[in-house]
Amino acid sequence: MDPSRRGVLGAALFSVALTIPDWPDVVGRLSAVQSGKARRIGYREVDAVAAMTEKVSELDDQFGGRAARPMAAAFLVNTVVPHLDADAPDDVRKALLSATSDLLYLTGFMAVDEGLQGLAQRYYVKALELAGEADDHLTFCTTLRGMSLQAVDLGHSGQAVRLADAAAAAPPNAGPRMRAFLAGQQAHAYAASGSGYRGEALQFIKEAEVAMERAESRAKAFGSYAPSSLAYHVSQVRYALGDKKGAVESLKESNRLRHSHYRRVSVRYNSLLAERELELGRLEEACATWDKVLDDYPLVQSGSADQKIGNMQALLKPHVRHRAAQAVYERSLSVCA
Repeated sequence: MDPSRRGVLGAALFSVALTIPDWPDVVGRLSAVQSGKARRIGYREVDAVAAMTEKVSELDDQFGGRAARPMAAAFLVNTVVPHLDADAPDDVRKALLSATSDLLYLTGFMAVDEGLQGLAQRYYVKALELAGEADDHLTFCTTLRGMSLQAVDLGHSGQAVRLADAAAAAPPNAGPRMRAFLAGQQAHAYAASGSGYRGEALQFIKEAEVAMERAESRAKAFGSYAPSSLAYHVSQVRYALGDKKGAVESLKESNRLRHSHYRRVSVRYNSLLAERELELGRLEEACATWDKVLDDYPLVQSGSADQKIGNMQALLKPHVRHRAAQAVYERSLSVCA
């Protein structure tokens, strides 16, 4: 991170932080740690790290990795690192390592969204190290699962399978929602590996469906797995196994089940839906879906969203003589100007 930008990033960071309960008091304590005036930290500081992680995750979902990751990076450099160097009881230090691992995982996830794959992997590896030191199996498995998702999106299906299987290797104290979260990624990774793994993909998607039915509690913001997420994985499995029509229906179901309208998430899912609608020859449906993408895209700062818009333009260009396609194509050019 460019040190000359820290003042700007800090201003943005603390304007967001004001939405966290009791933050003004926490800020005072964190500043004291940074300046060397505080010799010990406690659970208040750990809670602040967890609260900031959740808030930055919401911003990422809404505005994209380029908007939110600098806040996370500034917070890591200016606040969390001094925490790790401060004096603390063993239980507090362990909790802090766990909370920091969560934040590192999220920061890696946002780096993936920016298209900074190497940087993302470095964040993920550091998250694994801290989760291991904290004996935090759930964050360790969540991070491996994130690495599997990155691998499958990059076309490295073999590595994606290995990482997904490692993530799902019986994490202690995992509830049904976590089991569904991990099994859904296993299904996606196996399906992406080809028709030879059809049986494994179907087995794991069934496991995810059964676990989701038993799920009770809501997981933390950036690690949550909801019925809409499961429907997305069902779509990915169907598509990889050749059922394009079923894949479209499952993506539509995912959209119907999604409770919150997060712009970056909507750009991602609707772009994928439009691409698959076009593959089925449903040009007008695809154009209508891409119109929704263009409603959200100008407010998102995301490398993956930029890539989706580039894909849209390439796919629509052969159809510009069609009135709807021409309108969407021209609108995309004006949005990107």
